[in-house]
Amino acid sequence: MSKVYETVIGLEVHVELASKTKIFCGCSTAFGGAPNSHTCPVCTGMPGSLPVLNKQVVEYAIAVGLATNCSITQYCKFDRKNYFYPDNPQNYQISQLYLPICRNGGGEIETAAGKKTVGIHEIHMEEDAGKLNHSGATISTSDSSAVDYNRAGVPLIEIVSEPDMRSAAEARAYMENLKAILEYTDVCDCKMQEGSLRCDANISIMPEGAKEFGTRAEIKNLNSFRALERAISYEVERQKEVLEDGGHVVQ
Repeated sequence: MSKVYETVIGLEVHVELASKTKIFCGCSTAFGGAPNSHTCPVCTGMPGSLPVLNKQVVEYAIAVGLATNCSITQYCKFDRKNYFYPDNPQNYQISQLYLPICRNGGGEIETAAGKKTVGIHEIHMEEDAGKLNHSGATISTSDSSAVDYNRAGVPLIEIVSEPDMRSAAEARAYMENLKAILEYTDVCDCKMQEGSLRCDANISIMPEGAKEFGTRAEIKNLNSFRALERAISYEVERQKEVLEDGGHVVQ
């Protein structure tokens, strides 16, 4: 007889802010445009270029923090997260790894069992990466890839939840509630089909009643409520099969 498992879900929600210019330069954040037409030495990572923080980005981040019951950090800073992405011209991302602007918030969602509070661990500001355009239908069938840096440097906030959700339906309710807050505060157009609101889902399972979480797997860049629910449901079943067959979930 198979075990009964409990699902544990945390979401990292990426929000493109509605400022007219990028986070560290004066280039346009408008969606689309000819490739590499919304770029300058700063957002393409040219040597000697110096970033200057966009004040409106900070104001938007604080507005979301207040709307989600967060504490606003009185002293925060940016950090360089060094890793190679082909669509990241600097080979690092300017983010807030250690001192995020907002912490320890949360909000209520409606569940089948009634209201439930989902905690928010932190909200931090960062810059978006560019975009790869492949000549084929997929990366594996592509003969070449071109890089469009128009999106590089577009301001983001990342809203990191606590692992408080226990089903795909709860994760969807949390995302829908967050989308309503972002639209009400007017900090994001929330056009999920354009990637201005997307999320990464961290999913693990553990035997019912266990105190220690299982190993989590992350599904990245989900840009619709339906995709979020389907991805979580699939991943939960996949992890159950792995554990029942005596395997181990790999992070």
